[in-house]
Amino acid sequence: MKKYNPTSSARRQMETAEYKSVLTRTEPLKSLAYGRKRDVGRNSFGRITTRHKGGGEKRLWREVDFLYDKRDVPANVESIEYDPNRSAFIALLSYRDGEKRYILAPQNLRVGNKVITSERAPVEVGNRMPLKNIPVGTFVYNVELAEGRGAQLVRSAGAYATVLAQEGEYTHLSFPSKEIRMVRSGNWASVGALSNEEHGKVIWGKAGRMRHKGVRPTVRGSAMNPVDHPHGGGEGRTLIGRRRGPATPWGKPARGVKTRKRNKKSSKFILHKRRK
Repeated sequence: MKKYNPTSSARRQMETAEYKSVLTRTEPLKSLAYGRKRDVGRNSFGRITTRHKGGGEKRLWREVDFLYDKRDVPANVESIEYDPNRSAFIALLSYRDGEKRYILAPQNLRVGNKVITSERAPVEVGNRMPLKNIPVGTFVYNVELAEGRGAQLVRSAGAYATVLAQEGEYTHLSFPSKEIRMVRSGNWASVGALSNEEHGKVIWGKAGRMRHKGVRPTVRGSAMNPVDHPHGGGEGRTLIGRRRGPATPWGKPARGVKTRKRNKKSSKFILHKRRK
């Protein structure tokens, strides 16, 4: 992490991650990047439907491959790049047949490394294979939840799931949320842990950096009037003062309330619920 000298009240706390030693390219490949209308929290009528979103810097959308449908074709890592649309870094692959694709970059993946998606792939960082071929104790990411749908689980910076057991047609995985879940052994996953593990340690330092990210100000409910929020009102700093506990601006319970459906079909695959 890089710490700044306290030349101002914002710089005093600011910290950023050192990316120069990891990233090898500044501009994306033109054929895999294009403009895209961003969701800024408003609907087609211009009304705010999602709070605290809006503005932000313009950004190009990188077409990242999550299907991994190019199998048994070796690829060479050409570059490790920053992607403003996600927390992890991305890697540009050049396949033997000449095609190029972006994938999520795992930790310790370097320019010049070889990766492959195959049932017979060796258990090495960046390679992709069915879960049944991955040994117990291995870190994986980009896990398929349903066969053929592509990577759906474990896609954020520094995240990884751990293979705990191989039992019949299912593989037991421990996820970053501490949930232990059974996933079909025929589903595919990539070996390793995702890059940019220092993403969660960044101290943004000032409100302007959050505005550049597209995050608008967040006002505490207790600072509002009773007409604007269930937590509002009172003289000075007051407690929430509600029998039902914390609530959203619309009066629905918040913080600590279970939202998962009781009879959800996939609940039978969960061996240990996520941490509360």
